[in-house]
Amino acid sequence: MNKIDLMKARLQTLQPSYLEIIDDGAAHAGHHAAGGGHFTLIIRSPLFADQTQLKRHQMIYAALGDLFPHAIHALSIQIKS
Repeated sequence: MNKIDLMKARLQTLQPSYLEIIDDGAAHAGHHAAGGGHFTLIIRSPLFADQTQLKRHQMIYAALGDLFPHAIHALSIQIKS
């Protein structure tokens, strides 16, 4: 399973109605990231309703858990409402 598929599987716990993960690795060529990748996450979930931005980010980081820092080095998060 590649990194994006693994991330998508982990994020299913958030019941996303929309989920897109973009590999930004090409934009960081030559940047030593200890094996972890650079990604943009675009997500919409009913579980985010009435949650603060901080809480939403905490939910995402909890779902991805131990993928930091080995599989994921950097993550840009865009939450759609």
